[in-house]
Amino acid sequence: MTTTAPTPEVWFLTGSQGLYGPETLDQVADQSRAIAERLEGSGELPVSVVWKPVLTDAAAIHRQMLEANSAPACVGVIAWMHTFSPAKMWITGLDALQKPLLHLHTQAGMALPWSTIDMDFMNLNQAAHGDREFGYIQSRLGVARKTVAGHVESPVVRRRIAAWARAALGRDELRGLKLVRFGDNMRDVAVTEGDKVDAQLRFGVSVNTYGVNDLVAVVDAVDDDAIDKLVVEYADLYRVAPELLPGGDRHESLRYGARIELGLRTFLTDGGFGAFTTNFEDLGGLRQLPGLAVQRLMADGYGFGGEGDWKTSVLLRAMKVMGAGLPGGTSFMEDYTYHLVPGQEKILGAHMLEVCPSITSQRPSLEIHPLAIGGREDPVRLRFTADSGQGLVAGLSDLGDRFRLTVNDIDVVQPDEELPNLPVACAVWEPRPSLATSAEAWLMAGAPHHTVLSTAVKLEVVEDFAEMVATEMVVIDDDTTPRSFQRELRWNAAYHRLAEGLGR
Repeated sequence: MTTTAPTPEVWFLTGSQGLYGPETLDQVADQSRAIAERLEGSGELPVSVVWKPVLTDAAAIHRQMLEANSAPACVGVIAWMHTFSPAKMWITGLDALQKPLLHLHTQAGMALPWSTIDMDFMNLNQAAHGDREFGYIQSRLGVARKTVAGHVESPVVRRRIAAWARAALGRDELRGLKLVRFGDNMRDVAVTEGDKVDAQLRFGVSVNTYGVNDLVAVVDAVDDDAIDKLVVEYADLYRVAPELLPGGDRHESLRYGARIELGLRTFLTDGGFGAFTTNFEDLGGLRQLPGLAVQRLMADGYGFGGEGDWKTSVLLRAMKVMGAGLPGGTSFMEDYTYHLVPGQEKILGAHMLEVCPSITSQRPSLEIHPLAIGGREDPVRLRFTADSGQGLVAGLSDLGDRFRLTVNDIDVVQPDEELPNLPVACAVWEPRPSLATSAEAWLMAGAPHHTVLSTAVKLEVVEDFAEMVATEMVVIDDDTTPRSFQRELRWNAAYHRLAEGLGR
């Protein structure tokens, strides 16, 4: 999806104090600027790194934090105490900061010049204890942050900073995200419900419902010339089934699918929406359940949730932003059925229609098949199988007193055999540590049946994101056992209720 937002940036703040005098502070400025430029020039961060003048007093720190809060382009702040910066100076500024914070514990040089070290060098290079002072005051204030230790020449350090920056982009996206629900959620389903007011308080997203026929009016008004052009684009991009091609007996169905896409794009663009939901029980005047349109909009970065599942749509949009430009893809997904042969256990994931083609490198086929639900015309859809690779599935659930983000490490694999009769796109994966343990843990967590599957976004990014939006996160991975996971859930419940009571 297109955006007119300014280029995102993180601000690089350096702490010191006036005690050292102008000559030392000039060196601090030069060296901290070099660190910021090294991060900016690496090309590994999805944001620009903007160096700010060295901070030496409480008033300047507070002013800088307020400026960060109000700067639309600033998605987060990196702080480093180059020398010793007495931490009481930081109290007001840290208390005011509303953007994500990364504490970078580093120093200007990688190696010590052993034979020439003198007290001038020691006074200049004091991050080893200056950052400990800063770490104390962050903990004393209960400031949420990520701490990364090491030199910026280390690929691991840059990777971890980049992960935090991606999470900050996701958090920033949700602060202004508008989500449109076309109709309500599926009747009598529990997990797709949720507190939209609390979601706006927690994440910033605005979730509102529009009548499906509001969309239908836009769909019906689509110009035939625009449909002609889009149908040609389909033929260029996909392997179109013969019956859908011009002259084929189902070509009109393809044209109506294109009409839905064009109308839906117009509605989302005009309304400034970055995410949406549909529901096959509430289609109004639509002749088809949107399939192809939803798949292509997801590929362009829109969030989506089926059956009115706005929480999954929110999570998908955030993860699309966090994974932008990375290899792999991110899609709406649903655990559908199991392969339970001992030693070969796998999950077959799919949905009625809406799986994003970003998770495949294949050229999808564009087909039409009956949909034995919803009572409408046969819908068009893209059909493919997800590429193999390491990934994760994540689900967001509303527990009443808080949101919980559940994440499972997975390995996407190929089906044991061809799936010639499966009329939808799909993904097959082996959950870690095993299907039985992952399923038991998922069920204990009360995690949803709709998920976001990603082979682009890594676990560290999601962990950083959860910390930024103050949301409980539980991980199912190689180290998980049902007993340990149950204990973690109980500990988390106590922690989050206590933290909520303390206002943190």
